[in-house]
Amino acid sequence: MARKVVGISQSNYIPWKGYFDIIRACDEFVLYDDVQYTKRDWRNRNQIKTPAGLQWLTIPVETKGQYRQSIAETRVVDGRWAQDHWRALTLNYARAPHFADVRDRLGELYTRAAGMDRLSDVNEAFLAEICAMLGIPTKIRRSSEFRLVEGKTERLLNICTELRATAYLSGPSARDYLEIPRFQAQGIEVFFADYGGYPEYQQQNGAFTHAVSIVDLLFALGTDAPRFMKNMRP
Repeated sequence: MARKVVGISQSNYIPWKGYFDIIRACDEFVLYDDVQYTKRDWRNRNQIKTPAGLQWLTIPVETKGQYRQSIAETRVVDGRWAQDHWRALTLNYARAPHFADVRDRLGELYTRAAGMDRLSDVNEAFLAEICAMLGIPTKIRRSSEFRLVEGKTERLLNICTELRATAYLSGPSARDYLEIPRFQAQGIEVFFADYGGYPEYQQQNGAFTHAVSIVDLLFALGTDAPRFMKNMRP
């Protein structure tokens, strides 16, 4: 039987290339947005490079006391953020080698996102479109499609079993809590992404840094962007 790889992660806003490498390595990828929203995290913000250094692009969201709402419940406060972010990208990347090649698709995406009032909807829209630009065919699902059970490992395991996964690809931080034998008992191998060894590319604005939004790579390399990513397929 062919291996079926599943990945599960909270949605991020225009995440870095490693996030997309996990998606690309999977047959199905689940946005795990039924968990608690966390402030000052990657859910609603990411970084780009500018002549003055790294700059955060942050989607303004409404938070309840103690941030008890889920990511899926988190609402965007003001649609003007989309125009502001696109202006920042244009200002800092207009001279990038492939800005003109991706400008129309990304610009239209920001126009659409301005009318969305849920953070999860915004993130999924960007993830799906950028996957298409990178030639990633992976099917993206939402955790709300599956039965949610108690326990960190149990929730992830249940999604994998419902999808009939034979392999689960996780980010490396999950090593601290994931109960791997529980997966193995269900015939599911567990693999962790390796973010080491990424090749560098010609990057604007100062010293090279890997940990910036995927848009940096798209503006620099256009359709050649996947050559500077990694194959993480287990």
